[in-house]
Amino acid sequence: MGVGVSIFFLTLGAILRFAIEPDVLGDNVHIDVIGVIFMIVGGAGIVLSLVLAPKRGQTSEDRLMHRENHPPEA
Repeated sequence: MGVGVSIFFLTLGAILRFAIEPDVLGDNVHIDVIGVIFMIVGGAGIVLSLVLAPKRGQTSEDRLMHRENHPPEA
């Protein structure tokens, strides 16, 4: 999950938590709890993206090994 998707989840969670009435879908669905879960997922995604970004950007040296194929002498 990239930073953009994480920000999307964080924003969607904040909208569900703070901007929508909790009883819009009835008593069985708690929109505010779903919003909190989305905000947690978005925050965790941002942290993981920032922690793993330096590792993803590193390139290793491509080393070309030259091997000569000498068949065994009989």
